[in-house]
Amino acid sequence: MRLPLIFVLTTVMIDAMGIGLIMPIMPNLLVEVQGGSLADAAIWGGILSTAFAVMQFLFSPVLGSLSDAYGRRPVLLISLFIMALDYLVMALAGSLWLLLIGRLVGGITAATHATAGAYIADISKPAEKAANFGLLGAAFGAGFVLGPLIGGLLGEMGTRAPFYAAAVLAGLNFALGWFVMRETVTDDTRRAFDWRRANPFGAFRAMASIPGIKGLLWVYFLYSVAIYVYPAIWSYFTAEQFGWQPQMIGVSLAIYGISMALVQGWLLRHVVRWVGERRTVIWGQVFDFVAFGILAVITSGNLALALIPISALGALVQPALQGLMSRAVADNQQGELQGVMTAVHALSMVVSPLMMTAAFAQFSDRDTAYYLPGAPFLLALVLMIIGCLVFLRTRPSVT
Repeated sequence: MRLPLIFVLTTVMIDAMGIGLIMPIMPNLLVEVQGGSLADAAIWGGILSTAFAVMQFLFSPVLGSLSDAYGRRPVLLISLFIMALDYLVMALAGSLWLLLIGRLVGGITAATHATAGAYIADISKPAEKAANFGLLGAAFGAGFVLGPLIGGLLGEMGTRAPFYAAAVLAGLNFALGWFVMRETVTDDTRRAFDWRRANPFGAFRAMASIPGIKGLLWVYFLYSVAIYVYPAIWSYFTAEQFGWQPQMIGVSLAIYGISMALVQGWLLRHVVRWVGERRTVIWGQVFDFVAFGILAVITSGNLALALIPISALGALVQPALQGLMSRAVADNQQGELQGVMTAVHALSMVVSPLMMTAAFAQFSDRDTAYYLPGAPFLLALVLMIIGCLVFLRTRPSVT
């Protein structure tokens, strides 16, 4: 299973890299395509990002359910093939509407995180699931670090270069998967595709009917909204509070990505073995309490940098939650579950930036009654505390 696992982890990494690869060049690309000011480009950039997240929300359960019915292999390979073509279209796009279509299609193909998670569940023993889900998180963290770095370098060659690079990466991984990926869905675990359960709302209702899962999904949503405070306002917060320039902001994000990859790829399996999945979730939330509380009032940039590894320890929560939920559902529902979780995460990516940036704008304005640029972290802290209370009251049946 080593080569298939490498293929699946690489797919997740490319999903993360694909987003980061194009971030450094999007402002210049949008100005190049439509003309106008950087402010106009920012508006369209927000539209493109929201369109991507909405498609992930809508189609993650669809791809997850399709993988339960037809297998992980065809869903992953077809998505990668379309992803490669989509990046080529975006590389050649000469209008905003074509870029928008490209982001809509990209959001659908990037919804394969659900299928990748289902594959991990297929090959993992119950006690190994949380640790192996951590490998997915580590792969995503690696992509989060590498994407912007490579995108920035390639951006020096032109605004279209990162798209061509993303297309090549997706194409090469498609070729690898074609030769090494083996199907893990068997006749015993195959489940017929049902549109009523494949849409995000129907899939959520189906999962919520399983004892304990509904509460854990709410915990996962609250956690995702809270933790998204970092990508939502970190650049603005550190520039306002510490006077950081883009280079320093990039370095801090890279440190966070590397720390998160180490936590989920290495530390997690040891923590789960020592204290179990439930306590791992609680400890991860405690580290988030500490990080959010300090960041809300901190005034030292050096202290903020030193705090990053502690902040990254909060990454223990997600894979441990995934492990608990995966153990509570049947083998023929793994794709559906992972689809629901990916949809919940995508929904948080729509909700959180709106909440966090609004809080930052309100409390960082020079005319505000109470100046506190770290206010979004207080909001994240409240959400995390609510999630922890819900988690303590929820006990799913596990195998």
